[in-house]
Amino acid sequence: MTDQPAPADVAELSFEQARDELVRVVAELEQGAPTLEHSLALWERGEALAARCEEWLRGAKSRLDAARPGADEDE
Repeated sequence: MTDQPAPADVAELSFEQARDELVRVVAELEQGAPTLEHSLALWERGEALAARCEEWLRGAKSRLDAARPGADEDE
């Protein structure tokens, strides 16, 4: 096992940081973790990272929608 820094608080991650870490978590899960406990920890971290990415994307959509006043009238 390698010495790695403690994982960052998910709420503090940028979209890019959360996305990149989520990719690493998925890759590690696909390779198979050494223990069930480690697999569960990875899964939980992945769920939190995915939620953070969704939060960023919802915020970006809201900002885009707000920047396009009247866009709803065209639909």
